[in-house]
Amino acid sequence: MSETHATITPEAPVFPPGRYGRRREPGGRRPVVLAVLALTVLVAVLTVMAVRLYQQYGDPNYDAQVVTYTDITDSRVRVEFRVTVPEGGSAVCLLRARDRSGAEVAREQVTVTAPPGERHLTVEHVLATSGRAFIGEVLRCRPPG
Repeated sequence: MSETHATITPEAPVFPPGRYGRRREPGGRRPVVLAVLALTVLVAVLTVMAVRLYQQYGDPNYDAQVVTYTDITDSRVRVEFRVTVPEGGSAVCLLRARDRSGAEVAREQVTVTAPPGERHLTVEHVLATSGRAFIGEVLRCRPPG
């Protein structure tokens, strides 16, 4: 007994049953379209988040780099860092010291003001710590206020 389908239109080709596998149902691309749409939305959301975070934390006018950290004792660490600010401007930099296990032993905000005509300055600051520091860091610098 051969299979006949009531949905076959007269102009559709008729193939021997079982010889060419199962015919696909129309609308099989819907999951692919949904996946592409979901991926597009995800990329758009991540892009918006990245732009907002960069505007909030990534201002290139306020860049800081640690030069060195020295004079480490059980109660302090000296952090020397280089700051880039707008010409003649100032910045508030957040410094931190951590111990060997990574626990924070000091955190302090330091205001840095550049002399007129200067954009780059090197600053030394001594952080008072609650334990022996292993590393001194500058987390970020931002405009004051």
